[in-house]
Amino acid sequence: MTQHEAWHKSSYSESYANCVEVAEGSVTRIRDTQHRGAAVLAVPAGEWVALIADLGRL
Repeated sequence: MTQHEAWHKSSYSESYANCVEVAEGSVTRIRDTQHRGAAVLAVPAGEWVALIADLGRL
């Protein structure tokens, strides 16, 4: 298993109820803050960075 940082609210989430948390490491994990026990999306860290860059948010 890879080492991950602690979960934190995404800096791209507003102060609304619908937001996500991320845990970054060699694999970036993403989850819904209101359904933390539900499924977690996991992507290689490089792909997460590329997605954010493509969205023009870096």
